[in-house]
Amino acid sequence: MRIRPRTALTAAAVALAIAAGSAAAVPALAHPAPTASASTAAASTLDTAALQRTIADLPADDATAAIIRVGGRAGSWQGAAGVRDLTSGQPVLADGRFRAGSVTKVLTAAVVLQLVAEHKVALNRPVQRYLPGLLPADYPPITVAQLLNHTSGLRTADGPGDPFEAQYAHRFDTTTPQQLIASATAHPLEFTPGRKQHYLNINYTVLGLLIEKVTGDSYERQVQRRILTPLGMRDTSYPGTDPHIPGPHNLGYQRTSTGLVDVTDWNLSASWAAGDVISTAADLERFTVALFSGRVVPKAQLRHMLEVPKGITMYDSTDPASYTMGLTRGVLSDGTVFYGKTGERYGYATGMGATLDAHGRIDRTLVFVVNSTDAKSFSGNPRKLPIVLAALQDS
Repeated sequence: MRIRPRTALTAAAVALAIAAGSAAAVPALAHPAPTASASTAAASTLDTAALQRTIADLPADDATAAIIRVGGRAGSWQGAAGVRDLTSGQPVLADGRFRAGSVTKVLTAAVVLQLVAEHKVALNRPVQRYLPGLLPADYPPITVAQLLNHTSGLRTADGPGDPFEAQYAHRFDTTTPQQLIASATAHPLEFTPGRKQHYLNINYTVLGLLIEKVTGDSYERQVQRRILTPLGMRDTSYPGTDPHIPGPHNLGYQRTSTGLVDVTDWNLSASWAAGDVISTAADLERFTVALFSGRVVPKAQLRHMLEVPKGITMYDSTDPASYTMGLTRGVLSDGTVFYGKTGERYGYATGMGATLDAHGRIDRTLVFVVNSTDAKSFSGNPRKLPIVLAALQDS
């Protein structure tokens, strides 16, 4: 079985069949009085009451904690509720670190587009030119742009399978990018490059290797030098093969048929440049503001991060393409257009994004993390959409 990709606002349901005794269960979810903190800018048009309501009942069956940061011209709001862990019941750490999942792709795309601005990489050049021998010789040319916007046609790598039980049993395994690519390319392409869009981690695994080949440096050091250090993102890091979250953090849990399981410790080497970054809400807010202000990627290249490929549909449906280079374009119920990225790792559901005005300037920003007890299932994430709506739509 293959690991299915997760889209921005929907996800395939995760089977939760854990055999008795196969994992150490944590105490049943308690319901102490939630703790929260908030600050609001004067003359804000934010619906702060709606924001507060999205997390006021935490901890709850679907999530143990949440952190939200909203900014922009309409005002700012910061809130946190829930518990740090179920054993102690201590209040949530508003500055706690968490696994940001596929938000990692935004950092990866930003580095690639910086290299484009430096004329070290060309979007329309086949990646085979930069990484000869990595892909099968009979594959057609796959451009850097097609990797960035998930239109490459590459298949996902084989893995332990979709059910949580299978994933959990291999949570301390180490997987290299080369192993993932070899697994993915053992199969024919899903479609002719550029004809469809299929959101898959494998595209960004290849891009991580591209960054290393072009710069002669590690992917992690390039992100550190180009983004994390200049922006002062001191609490953001790449764990490599270390399964632990460094520094203060709130624990993550997964609901199973035998109760809640602590899933905080996990080796995410298989996610690498596609999804293994650890961060904080404050750091991601700093990055979000800088990105959409044109201070991370030059504006000539930033426009690519806002462009959805035209005239194509998703691979497995007739829905039009919605992914850009590193981001997703979405439209809220009131017509508000936003650009952002979500990421799901067991125990942590993260999101970041912004709405822009007619001149491309930031109108509003949002960063959140929900310590979901079913983070990879849309049905297990009932808070994500209410948070997005409360944060990005006017009151």
